[in-house]
Amino acid sequence: MNSTRTYLVAAAAALILAGCAYSRPPGSGDYYGYQAMGEQSVRFGVVDSVRPVRINPGDSGVGTATGAVLGGLAGSTVGGGSGQVAGAVGGALLGGIIGSNIEHDANTSTGVEITVLLDSGQYVAIVQAADEAFRPGDRVRVVGGGGRGHSRVTH
Repeated sequence: MNSTRTYLVAAAAALILAGCAYSRPPGSGDYYGYQAMGEQSVRFGVVDSVRPVRINPGDSGVGTATGAVLGGLAGSTVGGGSGQVAGAVGGALLGGIIGSNIEHDANTSTGVEITVLLDSGQYVAIVQAADEAFRPGDRVRVVGGGGRGHSRVTH
């Protein structure tokens, strides 16, 4: 029974690591596969403002599920009989909450919101990874299009 529990804990730990794998958000030099060989519009303008933001790509649920499994396993070792069931349920609830928080923190990254005054007189704001430095007054290009709403700011 102990070896089975060890394998389950190891499998759950592997799931936690997979769920918490860091994925950097797309920056000014990153493209999705469908954007290759496709035409994109290019507009020119001047940076009006830049502010730091947090980018959260969303939670996959793997952290919650893995935390619940590990918490349930750990909680089931407490007490005996109905106390063991209560420990498993409580451990699963707490483990799920902790796993969700770990996944959220691991996948959140810093980015920038860049507001650009286009030469046309229109303002646009674009959020992207903070992989290139922008300052108000910088002359920039806004590259995007393709009907998918993906745009980026570059120098």
